[in-house]
Amino acid sequence: IIVHPDVRRVLMGIRAFNEAARALVLWTALNGDISHRSEDDKAQQAADDMMGLMTPVLKGVLTDTGFANTVNAQQMFGGHGYIAEWGMEQFVRDARIAMIYEGANGIQALDLVGRKLPAHGGRAVMGFFNEVGTFLQENAENEALAAFTGPLKNGLEDLQKATMWFMNNAMTKPDNAGAGSTDYMHLFGLVALGYMWARIAKTVQEKLSEGAGDRQDWLKAKLTFGTFFMERLMPETGAHLARISTGADTMMALPAEAF
Repeated sequence: IIVHPDVRRVLMGIRAFNEAARALVLWTALNGDISHRSEDDKAQQAADDMMGLMTPVLKGVLTDTGFANTVNAQQMFGGHGYIAEWGMEQFVRDARIAMIYEGANGIQALDLVGRKLPAHGGRAVMGFFNEVGTFLQENAENEALAAFTGPLKNGLEDLQKATMWFMNNAMTKPDNAGAGSTDYMHLFGLVALGYMWARIAKTVQEKLSEGAGDRQDWLKAKLTFGTFFMERLMPETGAHLARISTGADTMMALPAEAF
């Protein structure tokens, strides 16, 4: 069934997400090490800020999408995916618990928007914006990386707009923050994952230019998966921004009895 584009869409989506997610976990863990071990006070503070900011993103986005991807993988088996013989139904059940056992992911989203964003005057999120923005500036003339930096720039702009929307509309009306928090968490996750793919792509291109030996096919495949992420997954930042911008009015319009 691998000849069918839709099968490839599903499998490439899973792989493109997983590779970036692993990189994001390692990058955040590295910041955790720096925050505990660095002798540079500024570096320690910046790393601690990033660790705190990314924790709800990792918990929420990776488990939400991880479960969805497990269900998508189950779908590849058709009806056989629902029975125990192939093992996929067990993976689906195992993945489901991750969305709740450290707190429901809606709480992770509220933690991100309600606590992590405003902490220290927004210092952590501004640090993230600056890091990604600096990467984009440094690679603005790198045409070979344009397939990554272009979508990443668009995604970062959507994330910045969403952050400003909260600043302008949630201070006096907290329900606006609650209504958009899950979309914001996933918007943030897409940009963070896109940043990982851009960094991976730059490293891969450098390795290929050095020759890479018998690893060329493996490295080129990484670029293909990364390009797929930028083409197919990163544009979802626009949808998240649009939903955030509708605010809470419709959600809060119904009386409790209507539920």
